[in-house]
Amino acid sequence: MSKHSSELRIENPTMPAGGWGSVQEVSTILLHQRVPLKDSPLLLKQNKPDGFACVSCAWAKPANPHPFEFCESGAKATAWETTSKAIGADFFERHTVTELEAWDDHRLEDQGRLTVPLRYDPQTDKYREIGWDSAFAEIGALLRAMDRKGVVFYSSGRASLETSYMYGLLARMYGNNNLPDSSNMCHESTSVGLQKTIGVPVGTVTLEDFEHTDCIFFFGQNVGVNSPRMLHQLQQARRRGVPIITFNPLRERGLVSFTNPQSPTEMLTGAETAISTQYHQVKPGGDTAAIMGLCKAIFAFDDATRAAGSQRLLDTAFLQEHTDGLKHFEAAVRACAWGDIERESGLRRAALESAAQVYCSASAVMAVYGMGVTQHRNGVQNVEMIVNLLLLRGNIGKPGAGVCPVRGHSNVQGQRTVGITEKPELAPLDKLEQQYGFAPPREPGMNTVEACEGILAGRVQAFIGLGGNFVRAVPERQLMEAAWRAIPLTVQVSTKLNRNHLVHGKASYILPCLGRIEIDRQAGGAQDVTIEDSTACMHGSRGMAEPVAPSLLSEPAIVAGIAKATLAPNPRVDWDRWVADYATIRDAIAETYPEIFHDFNARMWTPGGIRKPLGAAHRVWKTESGKANFTVPEALQGNPDLKGGSSTLRLFTVRSDGQFNTTIYSHDDRFRGVYGSRMVIFMARADMARHALTQGELVTLRCAAEDGVERRVGGLAVVPYDVPEGCIAGYFPELNPLIPLWHHAKESKVPAAKAIDVILERGGRPS
Repeated sequence: MSKHSSELRIENPTMPAGGWGSVQEVSTILLHQRVPLKDSPLLLKQNKPDGFACVSCAWAKPANPHPFEFCESGAKATAWETTSKAIGADFFERHTVTELEAWDDHRLEDQGRLTVPLRYDPQTDKYREIGWDSAFAEIGALLRAMDRKGVVFYSSGRASLETSYMYGLLARMYGNNNLPDSSNMCHESTSVGLQKTIGVPVGTVTLEDFEHTDCIFFFGQNVGVNSPRMLHQLQQARRRGVPIITFNPLRERGLVSFTNPQSPTEMLTGAETAISTQYHQVKPGGDTAAIMGLCKAIFAFDDATRAAGSQRLLDTAFLQEHTDGLKHFEAAVRACAWGDIERESGLRRAALESAAQVYCSASAVMAVYGMGVTQHRNGVQNVEMIVNLLLLRGNIGKPGAGVCPVRGHSNVQGQRTVGITEKPELAPLDKLEQQYGFAPPREPGMNTVEACEGILAGRVQAFIGLGGNFVRAVPERQLMEAAWRAIPLTVQVSTKLNRNHLVHGKASYILPCLGRIEIDRQAGGAQDVTIEDSTACMHGSRGMAEPVAPSLLSEPAIVAGIAKATLAPNPRVDWDRWVADYATIRDAIAETYPEIFHDFNARMWTPGGIRKPLGAAHRVWKTESGKANFTVPEALQGNPDLKGGSSTLRLFTVRSDGQFNTTIYSHDDRFRGVYGSRMVIFMARADMARHALTQGELVTLRCAAEDGVERRVGGLAVVPYDVPEGCIAGYFPELNPLIPLWHHAKESKVPAAKAIDVILERGGRPS
């Protein structure tokens, strides 16, 4: 589903992150998306305290922003949403669904904004326009007739706090906790691992901590592509002499060097800031082993200082007062052999000892990580190991130190805060019962993997998608797409056309919505919304662009429309009042979650945001032990349940700078020197020689799992790259068909997309 190797061009990437390349990319997409000249100044309001929150990544919004508080990725997302390109009913009159299925992801979304509600017509194989009232009435009638446990309410992570709160209430008043979201596919390992070890499901670091840290450890996070605005904090830290130690399989440009586009001097002179002071290309799945090596070295260094009568390197006072389980963790580390650590991590002992020396010399260390840590079979364990490392020297709960998981979608963390969870124990069900006078369901709902299992088994009767491109994002694509067509009802709330509209259920509806950047006019006037960033701060967001079409409804209005058509009237829930004035939704949120959202309307425009209360940030541990918990890893192996032979390669998926999640802005990846196609694999030259492969040669990858299911992707061009030997990389979501649904993180069920054992076959037609 992408352009193929005939259009592929490979160059040697040498440019830093940022710089003129970033400026050119922003200019190109604004022109290509035909963003009106009057709307170009919108970028000046992006991520500002009185402006709108970026619709792409969830990185923090500063109280004192830069003049241009947007990055290349954010500008692309804004151009993508505020494009003047639009498609209406006439577009679907010209194209059948079968025809559109052959289009790639970029071409589908590049057609522009959806503008009218649509219903699939099986007789013509086309989507036809339908009135809003008729759409809601038909959807409501179908939902009322279904088994309540068989309906899934999925959300992608971009919906506001207000919409998310309404959506969670809709699902629970309907009768289930089937509220999977994109967290299930990325940072659920964080939510599980951090809750167990430090008593909060999110990170403890704020932007201010970057000003006080004296060492940063990076694990499995590509800042140049996934959260480029963080490069400002990293550049400032490096100028203060702060070491940045990176563990990542690929040498990513954003973690190597950065030219600040907001610095005239740097732009004119081409000056670069070296970001990483040490760069360790850990083997995919080797994070636990690498951190085990760091901890082993730290214990050895502490032994030496103790023997010499010097000050201990371990923070013994902190460990005694605030932690539990150190004895068992230390015993496991000391018993672990360096040979096993080196084999599983792909790193030498000397390299790990060098990184550990830097750690021990710093007084305030933060650990930043991304999905390169969480999307593994041992993803939860990886998160727990990061906590173990930080606890050894008291690096949680003091200025400049802490754990910093970097979220993707702009409000994916906030959705969880206001009730989007399949786990009933994490939702304030007693409060909701008191507040709204209904009996919330108490049974666990489906997460993303369980929803997929239900679809494959035929148990899911309806799938309501609040944003996203679910069938493109999940594993097991061939089986999933076939099973998806048997779902009795699918409903997608969307801004752009994507594959999830084309791979549809028996009855299928597309409900186009306003984007966050657009002015949302309701009966009570223009409305504002709120989101939560990666540092657990809540921000107001105000739409500023004219809607692309007057026929669009807001996300809250669409949720309310479905709710009114589906649920019995409840005198305590006035959906119309909520839609007319979003301040009333915020009042309801504050009543449900008073500790977090008290005086919500009065505080929502606070510069820098409203910080969620986090006990761990103040060394208050809301865990079973009442302390921060050390945990002992079960195993060092990164892929314990998917083992191939000597002929296998370990594949991990990556994003390009031309995409955000499943949205593909272009087929180019300038940071890796790939242009014109995404159907590539990155391979070490030594592995190319071993397989007698040349640049551009086509290969097929086949999953090494032996479970009776054939999983393969063909037509992949080989690109030589600096990858650990025995490992290869390729793009998400193109390579998702290689991931078995059962290949997910233990405990969190996050698909293990960062370590898939595959067998390479020469040749092969494009899939």
